[in-house]
Amino acid sequence: MTTVFTGSGSFTAAASFTLRFSATPRGARLARRLASHQMDDWGWPYRTPAHDAVELVVAEPTANAVTHGRVPGRDAELRLTHDGEGRMLVEVSDVRGERLPLPEPDGRPLADDGRGLVLVAALAQEWGVAPRSGAPGKTVWAVVTRP
Repeated sequence: MTTVFTGSGSFTAAASFTLRFSATPRGARLARRLASHQMDDWGWPYRTPAHDAVELVVAEPTANAVTHGRVPGRDAELRLTHDGEGRMLVEVSDVRGERLPLPEPDGRPLADDGRGLVLVAALAQEWGVAPRSGAPGKTVWAVVTRP
């Protein structure tokens, strides 16, 4: 087992899945879909509350990475890690370390955007942003616990 730092503590990994994806909407969709398959393989079955929560927590930072963290020619990275005891760590890295996510909506009540990280905060037990290890950029991470 490997220990991963989450920003507020450590996370002991039983297994992990890493995917570099193109910083495009198509790349983000592929990352979300492959993460969904991997979760099912690990025993977090499709169409369960835990699976759906992790899938949404993957979708938001991958979409943000390709929207706000995109640099032409540079990929983003998704890493899923589970501890074998009902916790999943989701990490999404991009190269734009200066573009940190805003955790709260920016006061535009009728806006179509700006609420994704509020959903992540509601579904995850903890989440945060850390400098990307070994490369320029940042990593948005979240820990989701199976009910």
